[in-house]
Amino acid sequence: MALTRDFKHTVIERVNRDPAFAKALLYEAVDAFLTGEPEIARLILRDLVNATIGFETLAIKTAKPSKSLHRMLTKTGNPSMDNLAAIFSVVQKNLGVRIKAQATK
Repeated sequence: MALTRDFKHTVIERVNRDPAFAKALLYEAVDAFLTGEPEIARLILRDLVNATIGFETLAIKTAKPSKSLHRMLTKTGNPSMDNLAAIFSVVQKNLGVRIKAQATK
């Protein structure tokens, strides 16, 4: 019998063990969003929120219902720009990073 492990548990354990991994996930979410892959960005953000602050704390810090935040960060979710900005802001603060976008040729 093959040993398998739940992906979400693996992400949570890696984030707890390696803060650089959590930051890399955030950067990947931003990159996916800015390069036209919002579905991937939402799913990465969902995993990152689950592995760090959790949806209940995110709900408090964004003043949005937890269930709404869960729905926003699904493959078919459709968060407004204001909600997405609020989510990114809270996650950045939680990780102690600041994201700066820069245009390149």
